[in-house]
Amino acid sequence: MGGESLVRALLVALISLAVVATPASASQAPPVTEGTRSVLFVGNNWDGTADVIDPHTFERLKRINVIPDIDERMAEIRSDPERLAFYLAIQQFIGEGNDQYVDDMFSSHDGRFMYVSRPSLADVVAIDLATGDIAWRFAMEGQRSDHMAISPDGSRLLVSDSTERKVHELDTATGEKVGEFASGDTPHENNYSKDGSKVFHASIGMVYTPLDRPALDTTKGDRWFQVVDASTNEVVKRLDIGEILAEHGHEDFSSAVRPMALSPDEKIVYLQLSFFHGFVVFDLVEDKPIRIVDLPNLKPEQQREEYVLDSAHHGIALNPDGTKLCVAGTMSDYAAIVDTKTYTPTLHKGVTKPYWSTNSADGKYCFVSASKDDQVVVIDYATEKVVARIDVGTHPQRMRMAVVRSEYLAGDDRDDNDEQSPRRDDEEAVADAATQPPVLPATGGGLLWPALGLLVAGVVVRRARRGA
Repeated sequence: MGGESLVRALLVALISLAVVATPASASQAPPVTEGTRSVLFVGNNWDGTADVIDPHTFERLKRINVIPDIDERMAEIRSDPERLAFYLAIQQFIGEGNDQYVDDMFSSHDGRFMYVSRPSLADVVAIDLATGDIAWRFAMEGQRSDHMAISPDGSRLLVSDSTERKVHELDTATGEKVGEFASGDTPHENNYSKDGSKVFHASIGMVYTPLDRPALDTTKGDRWFQVVDASTNEVVKRLDIGEILAEHGHEDFSSAVRPMALSPDEKIVYLQLSFFHGFVVFDLVEDKPIRIVDLPNLKPEQQREEYVLDSAHHGIALNPDGTKLCVAGTMSDYAAIVDTKTYTPTLHKGVTKPYWSTNSADGKYCFVSASKDDQVVVIDYATEKVVARIDVGTHPQRMRMAVVRSEYLAGDDRDDNDEQSPRRDDEEAVADAATQPPVLPATGGGLLWPALGLLVAGVVVRRARRGA
């Protein structure tokens, strides 16, 4: 009996360790199975590349070209005046004068494919990681693709269609559309619940307009936080966070929910809002704010019109046990670790234009993309110290934990991956159409006319389609 008891105790211990190591609560990373390896995907938005990073040694293992079909896509864009107008508007304003080639990316559970949303090309593609070829492509119904989410079982992919007030649900095996759900203006963030039964979604409104004063807030359009039934795509809860905050005495907050982080029991959500330096602790059971957490604004002289797409902060992650948040202080150039009991921040300055936060699969580290530095900053949750800075491609934004087949990474010569980005020169991209974008006047921190052009074009297209 003693031997059996020992075996039983060892089995229990092993099971307990396996449960502790389960990555779903830390980063919703796909499970590591035989033949796969845990990696961090870093999307270099302006390059059209994605870096594959070892999350333990912080070495770059591979660089993937996510626009191998760029010549074909540009030929299509140049042949369609409406697409060309949107392409140029996205480039000149939303992309700060650059193409947006990779917004979001996930891996298949078997480590064979990378799924990438490409805003400037208005699509989602599956890239075969063995060959670098495109396995399937889904074109947006609208003019720009944005944030995505992958179901816990890896079978479904959600992608926000920026100009169509909807989110598409795709079959990851084929790229075929199998469903959709309605959203507000400029659908944005998507997160599956841990069990895959719900989707937490937010629309951010027309962040590309210069009408950023609180008195003009209604011009930003419909901005909702939604809870969606993942099996039926029914919107079961739709909240205007700005209105709810005002009802509780917190005036002049935007309704636009940016990145969010869910507590381990999914009863609380930490919400970043447009123009707000901090986050809202929100009760999902009672649908009310628990606390407004102000974080330092290190550049108080900046005007709202200077914020990148209305983002004061853009990036928030919660460690697995729910005790610490990792926050990207975008316009103040810092990353912060925030205690969820005291809400005391530990600031790391000198992280220029941080634009996303995500956890390692084991929950030990927080990765923060320093988009203007072309780096990923690694912060240890336990010590709250920066332990590494990883050089990546141009303008890293979204990062996701992923898995890749080990044989695809074996023997990769990293020096060969330092070649120039595959991004085409902007002048070459539009020269054949003889439609070079004019020199446009700047207002505040953005370009007025491309913003208004994108706004007007989007409204016209939507109204035309609704009337059809």
